[in-house]
Amino acid sequence: MGIKQLFPLIRDHAPDAIKNGEIKNHFGRKVAIDASMTLYSFLVAVRSNGEMLTSETGETTSHLMGMFYRTIRICENGIKPVYVFDGAPPKLKSGELAKRFQRKAEAQEGLSEAKETGTAEDMEKFSRRTVRVTREHNEECRRLLTLMGVPYIIAPTEAEAQCAVLAKAGKVYAAASEDMDTLTFDSPILLRHLTFSEQRKEPIQEIFLDRVLEGLAMDRNQFIDLCILLGCDYLDQIPKIGPSTAYNLIKEHGSLEGVVEFIQNDPKKRYTIPDDWPYEDARELFLNPDVRSADHEECDFTWKAPDIPGLVQFLVQEKGFSEDRVRSGAEKLNKNLKSAQQARLEGFFKAVPKTEEEKNNLKRKADEKKEAAKKKQKVDAKKKKEQKHVPRGGA
Repeated sequence: MGIKQLFPLIRDHAPDAIKNGEIKNHFGRKVAIDASMTLYSFLVAVRSNGEMLTSETGETTSHLMGMFYRTIRICENGIKPVYVFDGAPPKLKSGELAKRFQRKAEAQEGLSEAKETGTAEDMEKFSRRTVRVTREHNEECRRLLTLMGVPYIIAPTEAEAQCAVLAKAGKVYAAASEDMDTLTFDSPILLRHLTFSEQRKEPIQEIFLDRVLEGLAMDRNQFIDLCILLGCDYLDQIPKIGPSTAYNLIKEHGSLEGVVEFIQNDPKKRYTIPDDWPYEDARELFLNPDVRSADHEECDFTWKAPDIPGLVQFLVQEKGFSEDRVRSGAEKLNKNLKSAQQARLEGFFKAVPKTEEEKNNLKRKADEKKEAAKKKQKVDAKKKKEQKHVPRGGA
């Protein structure tokens, strides 16, 4: 799930933190990819006639199809991926996982009913809601990656947190995930849409944490408190607190302690904190997640030539893939992983930290953009109101 409504908040308050570009712009970079989120997206998106792809024996193959061909595409664009899989979920996440299980059970009932009486659209909608990444899906994808020569890591707990560690240590350029909580785990750069299909024509979103904090005018602790208040995987949201209210509350009171005290003493009783709301524990999970340090031996990853006979055995003989396509894909992978990648220019230069004056100028420009947008919104609203009062046929 990640953090609810965090991206629109960043877009509104820190637009300079978001950069849209093409996949080829990341040529020569290493990227840590949140494998568990990626597998879920493959199971949802890689389909035929609304159903997940299966082998002749009825086994699901959407995850393998997505992992094989999207990884090849990433490598063809000069990117070296390392996949990071989820480990055991933190205990605090058990409530969220129970809710997801319940929602999937309800979706399964809806799907059964839709098959009897519903439309094709209803069937596909409920079918997507029943998707779950299983242990077998993960194991099969890890086997596939080994045969492809692409490294992977199994995180102690959250994959996004482990991706953030690798990015922060400079072992990879960025963490790639659709979950915005990757930023909450302190990844300097988040890449979104990297594993999307080319047909979707979505730009690769690059989000820079330092610019997010500058635009929001928050330090990291306040940002984490904001993310918890917005709604994360560890806690229920406080009812009636949307993204704008959450942002204003943190800005006004400085921390969740201040927000909680305000809510408890608010004479108007506008908000009610859930009985079980251990925000300190959630904050600790973001500040000090259970991860392997970047210098751990398991984080010393290498890329190897693909095992083409092994890929043919697994994907063609066992899973029913086209042999010609598998061999062709493996050759592309071999060519791109084996060839020496051209060094990027930024590899020769050290990033120069921004001066206070430069930071203030960036903040001023962001404020000016927001102010201009507000003025335009007021002018548009005024014009719309005036048009409503113009009689039909009037001047």
